Amino acid sequence: MGYLFEIGVIFILLVLNGLFAMSELAVVSSRRPRLEAMAAKGSKGAATVLKLAANPGRFLSSVQIGITLVGILAGAYSGATLSEPFAEFLVAQGVPASFASALSIAVVVGLITYFSLVIGELVPKQIALSNPEAVASLMARPMLGVAFVASPVAIVLEMSSRLIIGALGLKTTGESTVTEEEIKAVIAEGTNSGILEPEEKELMAGVMRFSDRSIRAVMIPRPDITGIDLDWDDQRIIEAIATSSHSRYPVFTGSIDMVQGVIQAKDLLDQHLKGEPLDLRSRIRQVDMVPDTASALDVLDTLRRSPLQMVMVIDEYGSVEGMVTAADILTAIVGNLGGEASEELSEIVQRADGSWLIDADLGVDLVAEKIDCKGLDDPDRDYETLAGFVLSVTKAIPTTGDVVDWRGWRFEIVDMDGRRIDKVLVTAPAQPQP
Repeated sequence: MGYLFEIGVIFILLVLNGLFAMSELAVVSSRRPRLEAMAAKGSKGAATVLKLAANPGRFLSSVQIGITLVGILAGAYSGATLSEPFAEFLVAQGVPASFASALSIAVVVGLITYFSLVIGELVPKQIALSNPEAVASLMARPMLGVAFVASPVAIVLEMSSRLIIGALGLKTTGESTVTEEEIKAVIAEGTNSGILEPEEKELMAGVMRFSDRSIRAVMIPRPDITGIDLDWDDQRIIEAIATSSHSRYPVFTGSIDMVQGVIQAKDLLDQHLKGEPLDLRSRIRQVDMVPDTASALDVLDTLRRSPLQMVMVIDEYGSVEGMVTAADILTAIVGNLGGEASEELSEIVQRADGSWLIDADLGVDLVAEKIDCKGLDDPDRDYETLAGFVLSVTKAIPTTGDVVDWRGWRFEIVDMDGRRIDKVLVTAPAQPQP
């Protein structure tokens, strides 16, 4: 009966060690947004976890004090109470007394170590990782009590740790940070597990790309702008509108750089149907101007305030560089749309040989992601499209058939539209033979 009691005491110590280890990992692994959501729903345990996580150094010190004390007690108690009786048992079985003592200690220590790892570490930590927020909420109040009792010693340990970390030149922060790559990994994991649909993944990826883009990557470039000159006669204006699918047109005098505003096709249609001569000047609406150095997010805010949902992009000299509409913003996020947003669909097509046929006017960040060529998306780049990348490498206007080799990648100019690069065939570096 005495041995069973001693074994029971050791078992309880091992379980206590497991509770400390489980609580520590659960609190550290818990995601703050989930805890805040649980606390907002009235979970007192989640609110307590947030208090513990606010000072992780002190909490970890308190837990380590508990783990260390329990480990010492388990080792000392088992050595004192079990090794000597087990040595006597071995002697009774014919084992020489000179070896029995050492053998009993080795067996007892081995068994205690085994059960310490299983009961005191591995199983509790797997339980903590299975649902860290729930486990942390359950154990939060007992751990808060432990932290309070151990606070004098924990403060000393925390200060000592900070001194050593400071001497090593390291910095610590109580706030966990989440990187963009971690967010992308979570989205990919959610898609692989079926929580997110592939379309949802693409939409989220589009939003993240959009937030990093400048307005030059989103705008309709100057050569593609369809505008109306105030000096044109009625017939030419009608022909320009009839051959276009847009509903709004920049109005200029002589040159697109002399933009006077924007006119809506509906206003001109009303005049035409009434048999009245077209009077553009009476229908001109003011349009906002934004610099080409603005970010896409800044321009989105401007578009929200604009009744026309259109802005003109100008450079440092006041020349028009392009135009942005709400449809262009949507296209940048969800991809090409039919109608006004995109008359010709830009594509990335992978061929049977593994190469990619790509529209050169696509954003280089999207191309880099699709073909897994991270070097294209250089944060210090001064270009926004695949065509801009080719020009930055060649330093000259290429011709059809020209080939650019860059870091093992092969870029072949398949089609030119005048001086404008239209299609590029991209081939990845050859994989090394095993």
